[in-house]
Amino acid sequence: MNAIKTVYRLFVKLANLLQSPLLLAMRLYWGWPLFLTGKGKLMNLSRTAGFFASLHIPMPKLNAILAGSTECFGGLLLCLGLGSRLISIPIAFTMVIAYVTADSEAFRSVLSDPDKFTGAAPFLFLLTALVILAFGPGAFSVDYILGKKFGKPDRKC
Repeated sequence: MNAIKTVYRLFVKLANLLQSPLLLAMRLYWGWPLFLTGKGKLMNLSRTAGFFASLHIPMPKLNAILAGSTECFGGLLLCLGLGSRLISIPIAFTMVIAYVTADSEAFRSVLSDPDKFTGAAPFLFLLTALVILAFGPGAFSVDYILGKKFGKPDRKC
């Protein structure tokens, strides 16, 4: 029985080594496209505002600026791992709004047709934001470096 415990503990220790590389990969893989999407919204503000108006989003220009800024700067912050848990909240909120407005059919089918929900454009951005919120950015992040320098609240930020 002790041998099984030892092997299991070793397995867990080795699997834990994958956490930070996985979190880095997620932050980079979805943070950079989020930045590009937000930058596109901000660079084409009147077109984005027109699209938002067609979705009956109130104050379309203001909301286009807010969504574009959240995606653009939030994507960059995710890539860097700076303020990761904090920025994941407005990113997640923006993705929920994207579901409700632009992908409302997918949003309504979360229980009846999960493939439609998970196949919608906001899904992976929302999932990444929630994972980073729950687990932090990992050791390969500015948050981790700052945490080591100024006293960290937990091991993985």
